[in-house]
Amino acid sequence: MTFADFIGSGSTGIFGILNYVAIPLIFALAFAVFIWGIVKYFFLNGDDEKARASGKQFALWGVVGIALLFSIWGLVNLLLSTLGITAGR
Repeated sequence: MTFADFIGSGSTGIFGILNYVAIPLIFALAFAVFIWGIVKYFFLNGDDEKARASGKQFALWGVVGIALLFSIWGLVNLLLSTLGITAGR
């Protein structure tokens, strides 16, 4: 196995693992944090203001995480297209 095979391109090698496993998993985790915050805020702790504030913080950080992930993903794709590198499937 050569280094180029190990690194891969598109859906193979390290790039394939990052593009098709790691990145979607991170997005799913950020979305789960957001959903958990919404559930804590609206459904689990309707009468306890301190617990509702905790749920609000989870939802806020979930949204911040998702926005940050999309921003970085956009910048990386912009850089790749500027350099002429394609991530084929």
